[in-house]
Amino acid sequence: MNASDASRTAPGHHGDPGTGRIVLLTTTHRVAPGLLSWPAWQALRTADRVVCADPAHPQLPYLREAGVEVESGVRPTARELVDLCREGGRTAVVVATAEGEPRLTDGLARLAGSGREDMPELELLPGSYDLPGARLIDVVQVMDRIREECPWSGARDHRGLAKYAVEEAYELVEAIEEGDRGALCEELGDVLLQVVFHARIAQEDPEAPFAVDDVAAGIVEKLIHRHPHVFGEEEAATPEDVRAHWLRAKAAEKGRTSVTEGVPLGQPALALAAKLAGRVRTEGLQVPFPQPAELPEGGAFGYELLALAARAEAEGTDPETALRAAARTYRDAIRAAEGAGADDDEA
Repeated sequence: MNASDASRTAPGHHGDPGTGRIVLLTTTHRVAPGLLSWPAWQALRTADRVVCADPAHPQLPYLREAGVEVESGVRPTARELVDLCREGGRTAVVVATAEGEPRLTDGLARLAGSGREDMPELELLPGSYDLPGARLIDVVQVMDRIREECPWSGARDHRGLAKYAVEEAYELVEAIEEGDRGALCEELGDVLLQVVFHARIAQEDPEAPFAVDDVAAGIVEKLIHRHPHVFGEEEAATPEDVRAHWLRAKAAEKGRTSVTEGVPLGQPALALAAKLAGRVRTEGLQVPFPQPAELPEGGAFGYELLALAARAEAEGTDPETALRAAARTYRDAIRAAEGAGADDDEA
């Protein structure tokens, strides 16, 4: 059972209050133990019997500290709980294990469905809920285990993984361009894996270790600092104002003296050209292109492409995306021509 489900009584299983109440209390491991909802504490403190099949359940120390008597390592049957609760309208709370309580819930469903039982009230009560982003904790925990136990993953380093980051980024771009929502979700996960994997490797460095929490803290600090119009008192009425804020803050942080600093030369050539042209345009610089006579043999083609990339960037078009779209269209035309050729051969 999912702890994010709303508290509810099982449909069709309402019993008279005098017949008692069985509460299945669910919690999430993604929230610190002991942080339970008020209805959960009320149910626990007023219950006639509290049981938990897992003696190592993380909630148990906090329940006992709060004065709740819990029978741990006990897994009563559905019949036992129904009989207990029917005696004087008692309440039993079952603290669910991480796997849930499928045998108990199936047994209660069979008794209720028989039509021969005067059933107590059956309630699913979430004691704690997942917060947005809580599943990221699972990613980190799974990565920890894989790093420790998988021979391949345990031997990787940053350099060995670098190519996969590039591959996953391109697959993400392809999913976006194709408009495939399922693929987009999957590829975002693959990109996230690269971040978590590199962070896990980084925490093992003997000289300058850092972990995924340091990565997250760094980006949070950066986002807040570079969005003074959101978290501070500056104003930004247009996307251009936001971009100007961002570039000024970035330049100040990095101590850069040239607009070309921070532009990775390893990116695709058209994207590189557009990035440089965008920096020049934003700063209002006048940088003329070399004359053909000044260029080495074959260089004129490069500057023609550079000029086209600069023009596209100035008009708000990403030349890399535009060329990829044109290439996909050209690919489809090639396939159509191949198909037509095959039809002619058959004819």
